[in-house]
Amino acid sequence: MTAHTGEADCIGLDELRDFALLHAQGQGIPADRTRTVLSRVTQPWSTGPGGWARVWLAEGDALAGQGRHLEACAHYAMARFPYPADELRHLAQQRCVAAFDRWRTGQPHAIERLDVPFQDGTVRCWTAGLSQDEPRPLIVVAGGIVSVKEQWAPLLARAQELGVAVAVTELPGVGENTLRYGPLSFRMFSAVLDALDGRADVRRTAAIALSFGGHLALRCALVDPRVVCVATVGAPVKLFFEDQAWQRQLPRLTVATLARTTGVDPSLVFGYTRGWGLRCDELAMLRVPVHYVAALRDEIVPIGEVAVLRRAQVPGETTVFDDVHGAPGHVDRTRALLLGAALQALAAAAAPVAAPEPAPAPAGRAA
Repeated sequence: MTAHTGEADCIGLDELRDFALLHAQGQGIPADRTRTVLSRVTQPWSTGPGGWARVWLAEGDALAGQGRHLEACAHYAMARFPYPADELRHLAQQRCVAAFDRWRTGQPHAIERLDVPFQDGTVRCWTAGLSQDEPRPLIVVAGGIVSVKEQWAPLLARAQELGVAVAVTELPGVGENTLRYGPLSFRMFSAVLDALDGRADVRRTAAIALSFGGHLALRCALVDPRVVCVATVGAPVKLFFEDQAWQRQLPRLTVATLARTTGVDPSLVFGYTRGWGLRCDELAMLRVPVHYVAALRDEIVPIGEVAVLRRAQVPGETTVFDDVHGAPGHVDRTRALLLGAALQALAAAAAPVAAPEPAPAPAGRAA
């Protein structure tokens, strides 16, 4: 998929820097480290010494040379941010996966690659905790339109400890997912579950899905009874896809990235996505808990999505932070909330259903 003419050039350095802090934290890069690297970036798309991708690539290469492969992976992920629009960003994407691959070979428990052919492309995943002898309940994980699956390394490493199977993947058009992002993309989650059936207890699947990934997980939960919980942060539900005034004030980076993943011109993005929102009657049909973390100052997804869920009486809990999209100032708390909600739902799904008590015998007859 190639960038539209001028698509990348419309995103300025200040905008990239603003969003970088959130996504660097998602990669596990400390904020002070991020600011140090950003201080050396002087241009957003240049291939010169101060260009975004070149600076982050150099940091990744230095860490890889020291054998610090997971840290290198995180810096490569930042080098390809927000998507591979040029040769250096493509190189960063490749090195991100390669560094993760080297890291996983040194882990005490197997972290395996899973490629799922689907529609006209491939959904690629990293998995852990799989077993044919003792299939464990599954947590399936996906980020948003800029998040690569490699950032979920800490959760993959904990699969055995948590007693679950884990599959982490990416949205269509992101990282190694070669699908085009479209109205039926939610079906890729079911395809992943089908591929894991027999090595995980996919009948008990909790989805931890961030931002646009959360929207796909909600759509999947409507039609796939194997999904027993959706835990998300900043997911577009309905208003994002309908409110044209809101769409006009969205960051250029968001619009350009949506154009990239959907394969349409930036000027046509919201015409293409119109109708993707979940209707109120659809939301009312959701019977699984939806745990939603929202940010009061979210500049991408309207805070009103929370009210949409609650008006439809969707079960689950809402946590609201005074923060921007993704709640970057509350990363640890958000992760704990999402993982806790997923584990709680999986445990509840395993609990035996109590048999109904026998009805009392009618008066005047023997019991």
